[in-house]
Amino acid sequence: MTQFDLIVRGGTVLDGSGAPGRTADVAVRNGLVVAVGKVDGAATRTIDADGALVTPGFVDIHTHYDGQATWDSHLAPSACHGVTTVVMGNCGVGFAPVRVGDRDRLIELMEGVEDIPGAALHEGLSWNWESFAEYLDEVERRDHDIDVAAQVPHGALRLYVMGERGANREAATAAEIHEMGRIAADAIRAGALGFTTSRTLNHRTSRGEPTPTLTAAREELVGIAEAIGHTGAGVLQVVSDLVDFDHELETLRLMMAVSGRPLSISIAQAGRQTTLYRALLDALTQANADGLQMRAQVAARAIGVLVGLQATVNPLRGCPTFKALGVLPLSELVERLSQSDVRAAIIAEYPQSCLPIVGDASRMFVLGDRPDYEPDADASVAAMAVRAGHTPEEHLYDLLLDGGGTALLYVPILNYADGNLDVVGEMLAHPFAVPGLSDGGAHVGTICDGSFPTTLLTHWGRDRTRGPRFELPWLVSRQTRATAEAVGLLDRGMLAPGHRADINVIDFNHLQLHAPQLSFDLPAGGKRFLQDVDGYRHTFVAGVETYADGLATGALPGRLVRGSTS
Repeated sequence: MTQFDLIVRGGTVLDGSGAPGRTADVAVRNGLVVAVGKVDGAATRTIDADGALVTPGFVDIHTHYDGQATWDSHLAPSACHGVTTVVMGNCGVGFAPVRVGDRDRLIELMEGVEDIPGAALHEGLSWNWESFAEYLDEVERRDHDIDVAAQVPHGALRLYVMGERGANREAATAAEIHEMGRIAADAIRAGALGFTTSRTLNHRTSRGEPTPTLTAAREELVGIAEAIGHTGAGVLQVVSDLVDFDHELETLRLMMAVSGRPLSISIAQAGRQTTLYRALLDALTQANADGLQMRAQVAARAIGVLVGLQATVNPLRGCPTFKALGVLPLSELVERLSQSDVRAAIIAEYPQSCLPIVGDASRMFVLGDRPDYEPDADASVAAMAVRAGHTPEEHLYDLLLDGGGTALLYVPILNYADGNLDVVGEMLAHPFAVPGLSDGGAHVGTICDGSFPTTLLTHWGRDRTRGPRFELPWLVSRQTRATAEAVGLLDRGMLAPGHRADINVIDFNHLQLHAPQLSFDLPAGGKRFLQDVDGYRHTFVAGVETYADGLATGALPGRLVRGSTS
């Protein structure tokens, strides 16, 4: 008679606590870890993990699977990168609560803010809900390969209560603030993990309109936070331009003070305000010293875009000659672009027609099959052109035609003002920062940052040559225990008795990202980037294997996580 459902034997266990790795067995029964150490006894299945790392499953607290989770059981690209729990509904965008007349508005908001094709959302969303509780029920009806938690988005909430006035960013009345607070609190009681809002001009609808929450007054944000506080549960998440830094920070502090709830804020080094992130880090330190639970969410690498002929961002698209070619199948497009007269015309037009920032060849880098996410300036397209005796435009043009037109170039934007990732390391090392901002499920034709957890381990724990690295046990703890704690999910993120048996078995020496590739598998034939990876030998969710050597097993043990477990 077997004692356990699963034993992972003889691996180097990094248990999520940050403690040094140790050779140990991990035993699982009924979806929970029941023993870590020398385990005697038999199991239904035994995994030989000799030579491999054994870690908790990764907890990704910043994703946008709000639509995909209703139509897709496989939450790629996150699920194949060791992620076993995702938190969606970030940045104030999502699909509930919603009135019938506002459905298109929410699609336009998600399409614009998160680059998820509107056609895919129109075809994929069932809209079998109005309230947030009904939306959670819809997500729960579908089994998934990983666990999913949702947050109530301020944008949808504002539209639901205020209608057109909310979309137009008009000031909420006291009665409307009270109603938004009531609905948000009800959503928390129904199982929402938190409340999120956006206060950045970077977030616009597909029509170019600012997000409805951009200028929401302090009274509105604090009123909603206070109502959530009465539930005794939930977290708060904010993205902000911090234009009036002191005023904005005081608003965030008030939200935490009146609610007693933790708050996290996105942090990155901007190109124009290259030191503002340090002021925010200092503010985190002070807030926590004052008894307020405030964290920053940090990207594992630069925040940038992928550009190519089929990507959402195509550097040639502003050129009149390119526009005149119209919409063509890729093979035909490459054939036309290979014609000498077309090539000459577009290259001549490019300097006047290139896209701001992403059209600058000195900021573009060839991604390659083994992506380098911390490239040196000497590897830029402009530098390559000089060595080849070409103009930047000529070299860029030819690179875009590589691989039959499937080649991708990488343009780091945020966190790369100095041409390296030192600022990312500085932010990651802050005691009140956690890894985040992967945007899994979003910006599907522009990035594939669902692979952030893999970058965290490989680049920061093994491969980095342009600056300091981190100890691997600490990195694992940040992507497991620290992220889980940040959103109140204390039943996961550790390999310890009583915790969920979310487990990765990793061949760390061969853990390697490949270049993202476009797949046209969203509803309505929508495109998205997916990114293969080598080295994840086994991933288990609640003790059930979901991925083996990068391939889905077909098992769907993932469930909706209703509320925190703190």
